[in-house]
Amino acid sequence: MAGAALPRTYWLLWTGTLVNRLGSFVVFFLSLYLTKTRGLSVEVAGSIVSLYGAGSMLGGLTGGVLADRIGRRATLLAALVGGAVAMLALGLARPVWLIAAITPVVSFVTDLHRPAVGAMVADIVPPPNRRRAYGLLYWAINLGFAIASVVAGLLARLDYFILFVGDAATTLCYAVVVWRFIPETRPVDTRRETDAGFGEALSNRTYVLFLALAFLLALVFFQHLSTLPLAMAAHGHDEWAYGRTIAVNGILIVLLQPAATRALGRFPRGRVLAAATVVTGVGFGMYAFASSTAAFALGVGLWTLGEIASSPLQSVIVADLAPPHARGRYQGLFTMTWGLAFFAGPALGAWVLGRFSPAALWLGCLGACLATAAGYLALGPRLGGDAPG
Repeated sequence: MAGAALPRTYWLLWTGTLVNRLGSFVVFFLSLYLTKTRGLSVEVAGSIVSLYGAGSMLGGLTGGVLADRIGRRATLLAALVGGAVAMLALGLARPVWLIAAITPVVSFVTDLHRPAVGAMVADIVPPPNRRRAYGLLYWAINLGFAIASVVAGLLARLDYFILFVGDAATTLCYAVVVWRFIPETRPVDTRRETDAGFGEALSNRTYVLFLALAFLLALVFFQHLSTLPLAMAAHGHDEWAYGRTIAVNGILIVLLQPAATRALGRFPRGRVLAAATVVTGVGFGMYAFASSTAAFALGVGLWTLGEIASSPLQSVIVADLAPPHARGRYQGLFTMTWGLAFFAGPALGAWVLGRFSPAALWLGCLGACLATAAGYLALGPRLGGDAPG
């Protein structure tokens, strides 16, 4: 029932996720690393960051299939160990072609684990408590994010390679937690049904429309990892300034997420997602007029409020729409959607930033969010209700 204690396996997943995110340094500073340390142009750096999204997209799809076929635990272990090795290889790479080749490998093996984690939570947490479970997991992710972004900003001043080593080390720590303490959770009575592909999920029209809207929102959201640091650098702000600014995101989520999850559970899902998307658009749109770190931080604060309302709810919707035998693939398609946005978003944002102007980029983000919010309002009645948990 709602409010019941979450199981031990969930808390082990939660702990491993937190440890891993405490060292998730590289993705924050990849665009700055490529432009400042490797001397690449904004457009080339944006294209390489987009390759990260391409690997993420394929990793999500593959991870979803593997989570259903070989199990959640085996998929997690393969992803975490492979991710640590690939991250070190990226830090050691010097030729541009090698960096471009390794970048999608890093994201591919990294994002293999996301569908497995999402499916595990759905396996072990009953529907009334899923919003709480996904909310707390997202809270852990962002607690790690808040700490990692500030630490990474300081370490980047010393040596960018330290970021790669720290990222790999915490990923291996997560693998140890999985190996020693986390059992397989895939439902035994559905294993014979896992040979189907993605056709079942893609025939669910509500789910497909939901993925399309999530993709549009993610296109805007990922600008904070690609074009936002470049925009701040254009105004004379260094890595430390960006790290402090982006840390506002994690700090607000840590402070507000648990209470927000409880408070928003009483409202219709479509309206919550629509309102969150509008706030996100306003946060990014104001960068068209920002120049000081305070103004950039205010924008981060606004779109963080949208993220707090939307991200855990999206995970709940995916879990509720998925039948037990296809949970991994539903989660995989959702991860793929975000990977596709990571692939398209940085390149598109860098192109607009380099070819047109910052104002065109950020006001375009606002327009995309307003259109997405209208879509959520239309789809809302088909997304189901939610028991507070």
